[in-house]
Amino acid sequence: MPEGHTLHRLALDLTGTFGDKVVRSGSPQGRFEAAARLDGRTLLEATAHGKHLFVAFSDLEEQVHVHLGLYGAFTFVEDPEPPVVGQVRWRLSSGRATADLRGPTACELLVPDEIEAIHARLGADPLDPAADVERAAAVVAASRAPIATLLMDQRVIAGVGNVYRAEVLFRHRIDPRVAGRDLRPGTFLTLWADLVDLMGEGVRTGRIDTVRPEHEPEAMGREPRVDDHGGEVYVYRRAGQPCLVCGTRVRTEVVAGRNLFWCPRCQRRR
Repeated sequence: MPEGHTLHRLALDLTGTFGDKVVRSGSPQGRFEAAARLDGRTLLEATAHGKHLFVAFSDLEEQVHVHLGLYGAFTFVEDPEPPVVGQVRWRLSSGRATADLRGPTACELLVPDEIEAIHARLGADPLDPAADVERAAAVVAASRAPIATLLMDQRVIAGVGNVYRAEVLFRHRIDPRVAGRDLRPGTFLTLWADLVDLMGEGVRTGRIDTVRPEHEPEAMGREPRVDDHGGEVYVYRRAGQPCLVCGTRVRTEVVAGRNLFWCPRCQRRR
């Protein structure tokens, strides 16, 4: 499932491509009937909160809410009317470009109260400068749940997914099974600051890179990582491979419904 940086980058792309432009809107697949209400309107802005995307239009209180889920994706082409390929849930086009949405978990037109309800159930977003990090820190400090579970709980932190949780915990040598309330004072705020930087870089580059300069392939004399999910990482999807720092085999187990990866030596409980 795409992590939060992907949605923020997508919001920037949609706004940059269609912002302040009159758009054509339709649902070639036929499953987003409200698309017709957007046809001929001006797209004002796309925004993101965690893994949720919101698109606002002129003279309309409602906004489009999109959750990509496991299989959803937008594709952009510099063509105002390319042939429809596959099951396109929503097509946006202007005089120069087209964006097609395929396979989302949700694509719906919601009234303001419904939109607010989604925001209300989501936690602090590291990519939101106005995020209430102190509230998130208080929830973590009071919780008996493992920090690996809390980082994936969208009610606590919105946008962090499986890659970022594994990598940020490794970068700070934290045992993923430690309860939130057992973290040392200030540790969560340190994790948060690192997530802000890492996810911000993800928005800029469109990929997840988490290794420090001294562990880059060139610095270590190793081959670059080859993976469909992105860039250089320490432990994510490296089960059974040697840790880049200490050489211990990376371990994995299911935590909060997803495969967690960690180094049992670098991240042993203190």
